[in-house]
Amino acid sequence: MATASNAEHIVIVTGSAPLAVAAVASIPDEAIVIAVDGGLDHALAAGLHPSGLIGDLDSVSADALEWAEQNATISRHPADKDDTDTELALRFVADMMPTQLTMIGGGDRLDHTFAALGALGLPELTSIPMIDAWWGAQHVDVLHGPGQATLQLAPDSIVSLLALHGKCTGVTITGVRWQLDDATLAPVVGWGVSNQVVADGTVNIRLSTGVLTVFDVPASTAPSTAPSTTPSLDLSTNPSLDLSTNPSLDLFASQSSPHPDPHPDPDPDPHPDPHQPSTTGDSKKDHTT
Repeated sequence: MATASNAEHIVIVTGSAPLAVAAVASIPDEAIVIAVDGGLDHALAAGLHPSGLIGDLDSVSADALEWAEQNATISRHPADKDDTDTELALRFVADMMPTQLTMIGGGDRLDHTFAALGALGLPELTSIPMIDAWWGAQHVDVLHGPGQATLQLAPDSIVSLLALHGKCTGVTITGVRWQLDDATLAPVVGWGVSNQVVADGTVNIRLSTGVLTVFDVPASTAPSTAPSTTPSLDLSTNPSLDLSTNPSLDLFASQSSPHPDPHPDPDPDPHPDPHQPSTTGDSKKDHTT
């Protein structure tokens, strides 16, 4: 196995819509930015300069592709493949073992939205300590169990917990109006939706099993300018990125090999009770969304 680069923060730009201002402002100058196919056009329009381009390149513009040929490493894949372009990029990033992964994207196709957010539950990403995303102006944090996170969110803002990838167990959340303690969330039910962050904005979340998607509003987005230079991939510590032997950076040459099922059936009980009571703090009040 190739030695990973241990990058600090990697940002993947994907989707078919211009990037939200808050999303771009959240990218630190030292982050490595990788574009997914047509996401390169939106990255360049936002003033970003990705160091890599991944995908079948069926939606990137000719001008953006010409820019990438001069300024970035390109990993071109056939259109006839099992993985989406975003999944290819996420698997590539997982091999680099970053401390934080951020996906930025958007678009009005609901199937692409579900597929992109769903890809953040890939089992290959479990070892990444921090995973978040911006889809349009909506921010999400993704927690793979077992795990925990402390989030600084806008006081009085809305935070929602959804089990998009199957049942989540041991769900505990504090710092909100309706706390949960060791709860079980069934797949895509509304019990965790529309909670309210309390005054200090510090929200603690713990998860035993499953993949929990947290829709939230960060306390602040630090002002930042787009990187004027592109952090480079450290090829000296990752032999799999040796461009002298692989100028196309085709890390997925063995695509015929099946990947593990990213969505195994995690729930032997198809009808868990989605309304078990909380044992800590106030119980969730009846509300509409």
